[in-house]
Order: sequence, then C-alpha cells, then structure tokens
Amino acid sequence: MKRVSILIAAALMFTLVSCDNSNKKNTSAHTDSKQNTNITKTDNNMAKTIHLTRADFLAKVANYETNPEKWEYLGDKPCIIDFYADWCGPCKMVAPILEELAAEYEGEIYIYKVDTEAEQQLAADFGIRSIPSILFCPMNEAPQMAQGALPKDAFKQAIEEVLLKKS
Repeated sequence: MKRVSILIAAALMFTLVSCDNSNKKNTSAHTDSKQNTNITKTDNNMAKTIHLTRADFLAKVANYETNPEKWEYLGDKPCIIDFYADWCGPCKMVAPILEELAAEYEGEIYIYKVDTEAEQQLAADFGIRSIPSILFCPMNEAPQMAQGALPKDAFKQAIEEVLLKKS
C-alpha cells in the first residue's frame, strides 16, 4: 500500500502537464468517422492501443451501470485506460509512450484509449475534468486515477508495481 501511495504522489507531481476540458474544441463531426473498437497492428505486427466506446467499456472493463456501488473489473488482464482528446498537447505526448508500452507488455496488460470528445458520457461518468487522465486497473483491486502527462518510466513503474505486482 505504501508503494501505491508513492506512485500516486509521483503521478500527482506530473499533473501540471494536462489539458483542462474547458479549453476543448468542437470536433464532433471529425470524431464520428472514427472506428473506436478496433485493435490495430503496426506494419511489424506489434500490438497497439485499443480504442473503446462506452458500450465497449461496459462490456470489457466494468459495467458500472449494473453494479454502481462496487468496482468489478471484467478483464482477464490488468489494464491502463487513457482518457484523451485529439486536440490536447499533453495527450499527444503520452500517445506514443502508450503505443510503445502496448507492444512491450503485449499479452500481459491491455492499454485502452477513450476519446473524451466522442465518448462524453463515459468521460462525465468518471468525472474527467482534465486530460490526459489515466486509469490503472489492476486485477481484483480498486482502480487508481492519475492526471497529466506521465513519463514512460512512471508508466513502467505503475505497470510493474500496481498492475503486474512484480516489485
């Protein structure tokens, strides 16, 4: 528990680099054309992040509508969920880091992305006020939220200690 507190404190130090949703641009016409449920592969066949819709979230991550009092993670591997927007500079800084981590930890964790512009209800349900907001979901434990653009080493530490329990 002490490590989790240290990790959360470290994550909070990086919250200075985040976007406030009050500055968001209207991109709804742009986001309607996206395919949000595909797992994409790079040319060299490495795993990439997985885009989620609200319906996907309820089916793959947690159905908080059915069980609003208790978090029940539905996945078979721990996950990271990146709440982001295309117009957000810090989100653009985090995106390639998450792509690298998806390839590096393929088969061990899922890395999901939720476009807060396209999935406004889901973002509201989680009280997302600044982006990027990162939700770490370990197996059989409560999720933990971090805000701001985290560096790769902070993500790796969270994956190893919080999600995979290696340290």
